[in-house]
Amino acid sequence: MRVLVAGATGVVGHPLVGALRARGHQVSALVREESRAKAPDADAVVVADALDRQGLLSAVAAVRPEAVVHQMTALRLLRDDPAAAFARTARLRTEGTANLVEAAREAGARRLVAQSIAFAAAPVGGPVLDEDAPLYVDAPDPGWAATVRAVAELERLVLDGPGPAGAGPAGVVPAGVVPAGVVPAGPGSAGPGPAGVVLRYGTLYGPGTAYARTGATGQAVLAGRLPLPEGAAGITSFLHVEDAVGAAVAAVESEATGVFQVTDDEPAPAAQWLPHYARTLGGPAPRTVPAALAPRLLGWFVAHQLTAARGAANGRARTALGWRPGRPSWRDGLGAE
Repeated sequence: MRVLVAGATGVVGHPLVGALRARGHQVSALVREESRAKAPDADAVVVADALDRQGLLSAVAAVRPEAVVHQMTALRLLRDDPAAAFARTARLRTEGTANLVEAAREAGARRLVAQSIAFAAAPVGGPVLDEDAPLYVDAPDPGWAATVRAVAELERLVLDGPGPAGAGPAGVVPAGVVPAGVVPAGPGSAGPGPAGVVLRYGTLYGPGTAYARTGATGQAVLAGRLPLPEGAAGITSFLHVEDAVGAAVAAVESEATGVFQVTDDEPAPAAQWLPHYARTLGGPAPRTVPAALAPRLLGWFVAHQLTAARGAANGRARTALGWRPGRPSWRDGLGAE
């Protein structure tokens, strides 16, 4: 199959190119001009910016992919300019996704697989949620609310295609409303556009991630700068980079469509995983701080992750995609790389 990987220099995109080629696919890597030197070995390297609509249309048309994989973010900028990283990632998830969906349709692609996140659910219901849970589009923190709205729009675009049909306020609809395994109405089904698949990755760990020893979270733990709020009941569902790659390969080769959470098998409260992570890194044990002070000490999102976040069930990905995590538990490697 001819496959185009957009975001081919990223933590998942780079190894994904090699994994797809190893399966016999003809793979083109889509990169920006400034990232050309970091492009992985591919059958072709295509240069375009997803925010340049006309340039992207031309670049995708040139390689005529049968499947397109969307792995684009700007999170590489997090250490140097967090505000710019989140702002550009939001544009890639909205404007960039709309451009890529259009380019895939115009090029005749049959399938579109896109990266999303499994930790954007509203903190209601049980400790572990499935794909039908509502997203936290009304989070009290404006930055996180904007991030989740961009995620919801990405998922709508991939499943339904550009356009206002079915959209709620500001073009955003709750994700997860299309049952896994069912092609949604619109360009992804009877029309000429690609059938859409959304992979909601868990919190990534492994080489090149924030949870690597040299990553931002790893360094914070080693320096004793990531304390545990009292209770620390927030649930995190982790995912090793290699398993994210494997899920993307499975999604390209599958006929299933819809939203799938891709996580390991052991959702864990912060009270369990953070001390284990610190020990594995060889860092100090996290100190405990009053839960009420956590947002001020850690920022709203980190405090939410450690105190209130819900985990993500992976049953649909197992059933519909035939995917299994090679590392079923974060205990098998979190902090070891």
